[in-house]
Amino acid sequence: MLSRTWAPTFPLDVGALLMPLRRGAGDPTFRAGADGVWLAATTPAGPGTLRVRVTGVVEADAWGEGAEWLLDGLPALLGAGDDDSAFECHHPLVAETRRRRPGIRLGTTGRVWDAVLPSILEQKVTGTEAFRSYRELTRRFGAPAPGPAGLYVPPTPRAVLGITDWEWHRAGVDGGRRRALIAAAQVAHRLERACELRGQEGRDLLRKVPGIGVWTAAEVAQRAWGDPDAVSFGDYHLAGVVGWALVGEAVDDDRMADLLAPYTPQRHRAVRYILASGVTKPRRGPRFSPRDYRAM
Repeated sequence: MLSRTWAPTFPLDVGALLMPLRRGAGDPTFRAGADGVWLAATTPAGPGTLRVRVTGVVEADAWGEGAEWLLDGLPALLGAGDDDSAFECHHPLVAETRRRRPGIRLGTTGRVWDAVLPSILEQKVTGTEAFRSYRELTRRFGAPAPGPAGLYVPPTPRAVLGITDWEWHRAGVDGGRRRALIAAAQVAHRLERACELRGQEGRDLLRKVPGIGVWTAAEVAQRAWGDPDAVSFGDYHLAGVVGWALVGEAVDDDRMADLLAPYTPQRHRAVRYILASGVTKPRRGPRFSPRDYRAM
C-alpha cells in the first residue's frame, strides 16, 4: 500500500466529483462508505485501487501496480486542474446553485478506456440494463482489484476482444453496442491520446470509432479529462431537465443547444449546476420498459 495526503486550496465536494464515476449502485469498480470512496481502475502501469478520505485534508491510499500512478493523479481527479474563473452564470438557478455548492468541480481520471467501456454499454438502453451488463462483464472478464475492498478492475481491451458472441448475449449486450466495444478495444491504445488533445479535438478522435457518437464521446470526455463544454446531446432525459430548469418547459436537443449557447465553452459545467439544483422534469407517462437482450 502507498499513501499520500493532499490539501486542496478550494472548497472540495468529493461526492460531486467522484459519484459520476459510479455506474449504478452495484458497480463492482466503485464503493462509497464511511471508510471513504474506493475505486478500481486500469492504469498505464497496471491495475490499481484508490481510496479517498477527507479528514481536514485529503488522505489517499492505493494498492497494486497502478498505485503510484493513481496517487500522482489524485489532485487532478479531485479537480485541481479545473479552471472555472471565466464561467458566467446567465440564469438565477445556475447562480444560486453555484453559490450553494462551491465544491462542484470537474475532475479528470486521465483514463479513456475505463470511461469508454461503460459509456458504450449505456447507449440507447435504460440505466438498469446498462448497469447490469457492466456488472456482469466486469465480474466475469475483469480481474479482482488489488487491496482489501473486494472490487474488480474493468475488463481490459484484450479481455473484451476475447469475449465470445454467446457471452455478449448472456450479458444482455446487443449487436450494435457489441460491435462498438470491439471496435474501441481494437484501437484503445490510440484513444488514450484524447486526454492529451482534450476539448473538441479529443472528442473528434473518439468519434472516429464506429459506434461512438456525440453522446458517448461527451460522456467519456466529461470523466476522462473533465471537459467543461462536453454536453451529452442525445440523452433521453437531459434536454427535459435543462428545459424545465431554465424556461419551465420540456425542450428538445436543438432548443437545449440554444439555451446552453451563452455558456460556451463551459456548457457542461452549466449542466452540472443545473443537475445539482434538484430540478427535475415532471413525469407524465409510463416509465420506459427495459429490454432484456438475453431472451432474444
